[in-house]
Amino acid sequence: MVALDLLGRRWTLRIMWELRSGPLGFRPLQARCDGMSSSVLRTRLVELVTEGLVEQTEAGYGLTPIGAELGDAIRPLTGWAERWQRRRGRDG
Repeated sequence: MVALDLLGRRWTLRIMWELRSGPLGFRPLQARCDGMSSSVLRTRLVELVTEGLVEQTEAGYGLTPIGAELGDAIRPLTGWAERWQRRRGRDG
């Protein structure tokens, strides 16, 4: 499935997550994505723009309406991840 292939690429979901609150310029986005090289960020942004999930505007990179819908789709994952992290803290 094309969507899973795209979203399964390293850093893709992190980029989408960081853009959830609004557009960011390249450098601020890179700073929020700890450890991501500029070449990988550039590659992922080109892919996301090409697929219509992210757009580049004067304000920087931002989610398109369909890209923002992805946030709605994965929001339950956030709750699960928080519960999992708490359990890891207790168990490990």
